[in-house]
Amino acid sequence: MLSKSAARTFFLVGTFVCFFAFILLTLDTVRRVPKQTNADQITDSVKLGKKLWEDNNCMGCHTLYGEGAYYAPELTKVYSRRGDAFIRAMLTDPESMYPGERKMVQYHFTDEELDALVNFFKYTDGVDLNGFPPEPDLNTNTVVDESGEVAAIGTRPKVFNQMCLACHALQGQGGAIGPSLDGVGSRMERKDIYNWLKDPISVKKDSMMPKLPLSDEDLTELSTFLSLVKE
Repeated sequence: MLSKSAARTFFLVGTFVCFFAFILLTLDTVRRVPKQTNADQITDSVKLGKKLWEDNNCMGCHTLYGEGAYYAPELTKVYSRRGDAFIRAMLTDPESMYPGERKMVQYHFTDEELDALVNFFKYTDGVDLNGFPPEPDLNTNTVVDESGEVAAIGTRPKVFNQMCLACHALQGQGGAIGPSLDGVGSRMERKDIYNWLKDPISVKKDSMMPKLPLSDEDLTELSTFLSLVKE
C-alpha cells in the first residue's frame, strides 16, 4: 500500500509524464501532416474536386479514408486501382460501363469538373495514411516490343488490371459482370481481340461491353497479352 503522500506523488508524476508525452506526440503529428498529406500538391483543381465530392454527396454511397457509406466501392486508392481513363469513363456515363448493374447517378460533369475529380482522386491516392488502406495488388506491365510481340511475359498489363478486371475474371480474380477471360487466346485470334477491344459494338451489335477509352498502345498490349492466355 502506498502512503497518501506517495500516492499523491505517483499521481502527479504520472499525470505530468502522460501530459508531456501527449504534447510531444501532438507536435510530432502536426509536424508530419504537411509531408504525409502532400499539402504542396493541393491545387485549385484538387480543391474543386473536393467541393464536387461534397456538393454531390458522394460520401452518401462511397467511402474515402474509411469514412462514408458502404453501398458503393471504397475510393481512397481508386486512382491506383482503376486509373485516369476508367475514372473518366465511369463519371461520364456510369450506365454504359456497367449496363443494368450499377445504380450510380449520371451527374453530367463538364470537362473541367471531370479533370478536377480525377485530380482529387489522384491526390487522395497519394496521401500517406500509414498503410491504410493496403496498396492495390497491381502487376507490372507486360513488355511488348516494336513489332507488337511480347518480349517478356509473366505479369498482366496494368491497363488490364485497372479496366478489364472491373468486369471480367482471369484465373479466379476480377469481376463477374462479363465472361471469364480464361482461355480467350484459344478462342480468338489476336487481330480479333484487337478489333473487339477497339469497338465491341462494331463486332457485335448487341454487345453489352462499352467502347473503352483505350489508346493504340493499350489495344496492342491488351490484345497481345490476351492472345497468349490459352488456359
